[in-house]
Amino acid sequence: MMHGPIVQSMTNGETIMASAEIGSTPERVFRALVTDEVEEWWGSADTYRLAGWSADLRVGGRWAVTVKTADGEDLPASGEFLDIETPRRIVQTRAYEWDHPTLGRKKTTVAWLLQPIAGGTRLTVCHGGFAGLSDAAAEHTKGWGRVLAWLQAYVDAGRLAAA
Repeated sequence: MMHGPIVQSMTNGETIMASAEIGSTPERVFRALVTDEVEEWWGSADTYRLAGWSADLRVGGRWAVTVKTADGEDLPASGEFLDIETPRRIVQTRAYEWDHPTLGRKKTTVAWLLQPIAGGTRLTVCHGGFAGLSDAAAEHTKGWGRVLAWLQAYVDAGRLAAA
């Protein structure tokens, strides 16, 4: 277990950077990001949960998921894997298949960087494509902070699947 959950997230209005130290190996964290295990930790009862995760984990492969909101809405999202270096990096596009209030259906790019550190993994998210959409960037900055905190809590509770 790491020494307390420290999540940092920030934006310049165009790109988001978020980072956390996760108390598990890069291999196990990588798997939690790209398999249906994501449904176990991403979200909360008072915000939203993920369901129906599917991924063709290869460059050019597609991924899809449904966001199930606390008030009962189903909001699909999907994208394509642009780069995969197991267990160090995932780069993927991301777009909502509904009209998000601040982002619409704009395609953005998310890069997950996993760096081994003493006691675990430094996980950094770089989410770009928000040029001219500073409200969307600010909203997603808060969201990435929540996502990394959910993953930390899942790992700290000993729930991450074994290698």
